[in-house]
Amino acid sequence: MRSHPVAILSLTALLALSGCANKKKKQYAGVDGDYVSGTPLGERTEGANFLGANVQRGLYAPVQFGYDSSSVSPDQESKVDAVASALKGSGKTVIVAGFTDERGTEEYNRSLGEKRALAVREALIAKGLRANEVQTVSFGKEMPADPASNEAAWAKNRRAEFGIAK
Repeated sequence: MRSHPVAILSLTALLALSGCANKKKKQYAGVDGDYVSGTPLGERTEGANFLGANVQRGLYAPVQFGYDSSSVSPDQESKVDAVASALKGSGKTVIVAGFTDERGTEEYNRSLGEKRALAVREALIAKGLRANEVQTVSFGKEMPADPASNEAAWAKNRRAEFGIAK
């Protein structure tokens, strides 16, 4: 009879740990395999549709980042300025997608991509866009701008792109 409490405690711990693993998987599950910053499943934002037909991409130059950095450098601020100037007062929604190079784990790259998108989001808000007009999404190392595996390609892939919801 005394082995039952130990067995029950062991089973409870195992179930609790498996529940945590499922939550982590769900955090990154998306329609396109993307991760929408801070958005629970079922409450998806336009960021989830960054690749959809309702989003214009390629209208603005991407913001490039240094290795392992999520700071918008002074030489990249003019790109943020261009987007903010064009969209300020327009009522349009901009989706900022964060990307990384291929190095690092999937989890690390998704997190870094999110930090990059959020840094650009904050810069856009500081330039006058309303918070509800700027959404973020992280693709991590998915969709590289340059598929090569060298420093030049990695530099191109460390970026945040802009999509404008139609």
